Amino acid sequence: MVSRRTVRAIAALLGLTLLAGLGYALRWRSNPSPCPYAQRHAINFPRPVITRSRLRDVLKPQPGERLLEVGPGTGYYTGMVARAIEPSGRLHAVDVQSEMVEHVRTRMRQEGNPNVEPIRGDARSLPYPDDTFDAAYLVLVLGEIPDQERALDELERVLKPDGRLVIGESLPDPHFVGFEGLRRRVERRGLAFDARVGTRVGYFTRFDAGISDRSADSVE
Repeated sequence: MVSRRTVRAIAALLGLTLLAGLGYALRWRSNPSPCPYAQRHAINFPRPVITRSRLRDVLKPQPGERLLEVGPGTGYYTGMVARAIEPSGRLHAVDVQSEMVEHVRTRMRQEGNPNVEPIRGDARSLPYPDDTFDAAYLVLVLGEIPDQERALDELERVLKPDGRLVIGESLPDPHFVGFEGLRRRVERRGLAFDARVGTRVGYFTRFDAGISDRSADSVE
């Protein structure tokens, strides 16, 4: 039989662990930065709310399109999107970490996705001219960027006049960006909210540059 002293010790240890985890999350949130390459295995776990199929349904990638992925990490979504735009479409995968870029390059080669171009770059200064992409997407990335407003400006700049932007967020990511505030910020840049799938704690949302004053779909 477990003594009360043992139970109290276990409870205290769990409490300290929880507080340490909370402190780490708050520290990370107040200092935006990408997931280090050394911790890359943590971003390969299944994502039950922000799934690949949901991203495909919201992004609606079409064969022949030119798309941009910001912060692909290890390429969790990259291959699926690349296959959807074959045979003539191109997917540019921009990551600020050179190790992630090389990881995606190797993974796409192994998976047989030659239409992906992994590139090292900063979301605050994308290496593309205006009106380059049919669509852009980023998942669990926006909150990691030190200057989110500049990154949103850049995304709007590189989208074509009828382009679309998809953003995915989910808890318990310490850099989680809430939907309502995000919607206001993106709409200020002239992109209209078009759809959202998921819940308040995990969602994909799409904004379209070529529409305005239109009723939008939302699936909870």
